[in-house]
Amino acid sequence: MNVLNRTRLGSFLAAAALTFVACGGGASPSPTIGPTIAPPASEPAIPGASESMAAGASTVNVTLQEWAVVPSVTSIPAGEVTFVVSNTGPADVHELVILTTDLGAASLPVDETGSVDETGAGITVVDEIEDIAVGSSGEVTVMLEPGAYVLLCNIFDATEQESHYAMGMRLDFTVS
Repeated sequence: MNVLNRTRLGSFLAAAALTFVACGGGASPSPTIGPTIAPPASEPAIPGASESMAAGASTVNVTLQEWAVVPSVTSIPAGEVTFVVSNTGPADVHELVILTTDLGAASLPVDETGSVDETGAGITVVDEIEDIAVGSSGEVTVMLEPGAYVLLCNIFDATEQESHYAMGMRLDFTVS
C-alpha cells in the first residue's frame, strides 16, 4: 500500500473511531467503581417554600418588625399558601393582613388615622392574623388565585399615634 492510501486509511479509521466514541457506539455503560454517591436533594424553587410545594402548596415565612413586612418571597404560584408569621419587634404588637387589590401597597385608601380602610373600593381582605406579640408567631393558610396582593400591618397605636401601614409596614405580593 502506498503512502497516500495509508494516509487515507488512517484518516478514515480515525474519523470512524471518533464517530463511534461520540455516538456511544451502542456499548453499555461501564460499571461504577467505588462508592455510589447520591445526588444532592433538589432545592425548593422558592426560598422559604416548603417541601409540599410540589403538591401545589407553598409556605411563605414573613417577619414583621418596626417598620417593615419582610417575606421570604414576594411572588409565588397560585394555590394553597401558608403564611408563617413572626414578630421580631422590638417593641410593638403587629398583625398580617392579606389583601387582593390592583391598587398597589402604597396607594390603598386610608382613614383619618392613616390606616387602610379595609372596606374601601378596590380591595378585598383575604385573611389576617391579628395581635402577634413581640417574639410570637402565627400562621394562616389561604387559597390564592393569580393576581396582585398586598401584605400589611394595619394596626393603629392610639397611644403613640402611629399607623403601622403609614410607617411603611406594607408590601406588594404577586401570585402567578
